[in-house]
Amino acid sequence: MKRAWDSRFIEEVQRRLEGTTIAHFIDGNFVESVSGETFETLDPATNRPLARVARGGEEDVDRAVRAARRAFDEGPWPRMPARERRRYLERVAELIEKYADELAVLECLDTGQVMRIIRGGQVPRAAANFRFYAEKAEAAFDGRSFPVDDRFLYYTFRQPVGVAGLITPWNTPLMLATWKLAPCLAAGNTCVLKPAEWSPLSAWMLARIFAEAELPPGVVNVVQGYGEEAGAPLVAHPGVQLISFTGETTTGKIIMRTGAETLKRYSFELGGKSPAIVFADADLDRALDGVIFQIFSLNGERCTANSRLLVERPVYAEFVERVVARARKIRVGHPLDPEAEVGPLIHPEHLTRVEAFVEEAKREGARVLAGGHRVGSEGNYYAPTVLEVRPGMRIEQEEVFGPVLGVMPFDDEDEAVRIANGVRYGLAAYVWTRDVTRAHRLARRIEAGMIWINSHNVRHLPTPFGGMKESGIGREGGDYSFAFYTEEKSVMVPLGEHPIPRFGKEGS
Repeated sequence: MKRAWDSRFIEEVQRRLEGTTIAHFIDGNFVESVSGETFETLDPATNRPLARVARGGEEDVDRAVRAARRAFDEGPWPRMPARERRRYLERVAELIEKYADELAVLECLDTGQVMRIIRGGQVPRAAANFRFYAEKAEAAFDGRSFPVDDRFLYYTFRQPVGVAGLITPWNTPLMLATWKLAPCLAAGNTCVLKPAEWSPLSAWMLARIFAEAELPPGVVNVVQGYGEEAGAPLVAHPGVQLISFTGETTTGKIIMRTGAETLKRYSFELGGKSPAIVFADADLDRALDGVIFQIFSLNGERCTANSRLLVERPVYAEFVERVVARARKIRVGHPLDPEAEVGPLIHPEHLTRVEAFVEEAKREGARVLAGGHRVGSEGNYYAPTVLEVRPGMRIEQEEVFGPVLGVMPFDDEDEAVRIANGVRYGLAAYVWTRDVTRAHRLARRIEAGMIWINSHNVRHLPTPFGGMKESGIGREGGDYSFAFYTEEKSVMVPLGEHPIPRFGKEGS
């Protein structure tokens, strides 16, 4: 697989990684693990080591939480005027843009996501997250007033909560870390970020950016390591009030059980098995583009991927034939090749998991229409795959998180809704039709937190992001994030001397 994106710059970035231990960032300093242990992070294109990473454990997490706790209880961050926090966040956005090329190369090398997606979308979105919440910082504490005639005035206001544990996944670690960090910091909280062990590099780079932006020590801390060794102690730590987690549903359930002992507040964005429903009256050319992009971009490792395609029977054969033809033409290549559309999956273990899903589906009777096999002998490349499936098959029910699309026909609107809702997830859905009333009707009937009509997933930061059923708890984005990252208080002030019951007074 060729690499063709500014090879000299790439080699320079790789040289800096060689011999470097990706350290924790605690209380404003880069530090090794207390144990001194490290682990390797692999290049998904070759499965050769990229760098060694500090292997965090309970003691490292405790150090980080204590630093965050001091920064919240004694430091300036939660007490400084919101406009000053705004300036820090704007500085972070500027630095993300300054180091955009280095961030993009690190993200591509570490995750296998292709450059056209990372440099063209994910890195700019990371900066945009900080700019958006910088502008929102002063509004984070807005409240409401409730006057009661001329007798009482009730009003509300918001305050930062405390220390947040932010646990991010491996698919788009830079963008999703900033998606959590920016509102958390804008609201005046401090935090400990625990990135996924399969993609630790962008969190390390963000820590360097926070250091250059001169955030007060302890406001942001980063602990690298495995979920069981670093993530679990973070969730269990009594010094942490908030847990924001993006990842698979099974892990979310474990986190909820672990944090129950200390009554953590949760924001969960979990698994998805999102349907794209294409009606015969849809603009089939646009639907084709939307469906293909939404399942095969980000290597299929996308929480909102339309991994199930439901097509109305009159156009089923024609539309599926076109999907298959396009899937076969998708350019699979090295993530740093500017022509590549799909890169390698994140890790050999994940490649094995995707392969196992497809093989099991074939045994259940699924028909392979495209792909269904590895590409090349090096790295974790898997061909864009289209399977004809039936409702109820495991591959139609469970999140594969790879470039695998299951297709099936439906006869009418009721059947489409029944199939769409027939899974335990409810994150996103995509409806393709020219019938406006039908589109709005389905938006109400489909069990999903987000529904796009005649579009792929086009995000708008002020809108709520999150799912129903086993796809999550709560909403992120815009002011919805502040509902999680702030504590709302209610205050009552009497405007005169109202009667107060007089218990215990003689003669009362």
